Amino acid sequence: MDIIEYGKKIIAAEIHSIENMLNSLDENFEKAVQMILNAKGKVVICGIGKSAVIGKKIVATLNSTGTHAAFLHAADAIHGDLGLLQQQDIVLLISKSGESNEMVYLLPRLKAFGNTIISMVGNVDSTLAKQADCVLNTSIESEAGEYNLAPTSSTTCQLVLGDALAMCLMKLKKFTATDFGNFHPGGALGKKLITIKQICRSHHAPFVFDDATFKNSIVEISKGRLGAVAVLNQEKKIVGIITDGDIRRAFENAYSMDKNAASLMNQHPQIIQENELASVGLEMMNQKNINQLLVINQQREYQAIVHLHDILKEGVV
Repeated sequence: MDIIEYGKKIIAAEIHSIENMLNSLDENFEKAVQMILNAKGKVVICGIGKSAVIGKKIVATLNSTGTHAAFLHAADAIHGDLGLLQQQDIVLLISKSGESNEMVYLLPRLKAFGNTIISMVGNVDSTLAKQADCVLNTSIESEAGEYNLAPTSSTTCQLVLGDALAMCLMKLKKFTATDFGNFHPGGALGKKLITIKQICRSHHAPFVFDDATFKNSIVEISKGRLGAVAVLNQEKKIVGIITDGDIRRAFENAYSMDKNAASLMNQHPQIIQENELASVGLEMMNQKNINQLLVINQQREYQAIVHLHDILKEGVV
């Protein structure tokens, strides 16, 4: 047996099943997305066996992308856990056969509660399909592997369709990278999604007006301890930046202490929005070979200075 070739054969079989589902995706998918989008309650995903495992993953993806979801195991549901449900909830039933005893047993109870039912099934003629308000078709020709027994292609199709639901809902809800970051504060992903505002929220925002003296500029840079100071005009709009490097070069060139900040500053400072990702700020610094960025809000008002060391200290790489 050639293990690599057999592995490729399994992967190819699952790809084939996904391609078939891609070609059969229809208006029922759009209907399901709209039903969930407009629901007043949460999405409760119910399954048993391997479909339950897939259901838990879909729940996790929905919750992390702005759609409130919960998992309900079909066996537990008929032994008390139906208390999780509220009338305004949408129930997504996942089953390859569409005839799982526990889930079929649940149907009249769900109907009695008045819940909207979406079925994700591999048999559109099954009981779960016929009694659902919307049917998502995940039928396959066969499972990958020997004997057409172990759930492989079927669960892959369920997973892919669940991802498609979640991503469509995420886009329709205009769920941003910042929103995503708020739901993922920990780990490497959380670091990647830290915003500039989160990094510099406690910073002093050093600035001088463009008519400030050389001495006052130095004093303000020292107070901020960020190696730079923003230069603002009388309307408090950013017109430049003065860095430690500018100060050193001024001394080297016997710069007159009587001159003002406007004659000392760099007139083209690098600026970043406070809601931008810190990783974007790091990339800007790397490209420009600088250590500081001036931070503004959506109204383009000066807010702070973010330093390279602040970003690196947060673990953003």
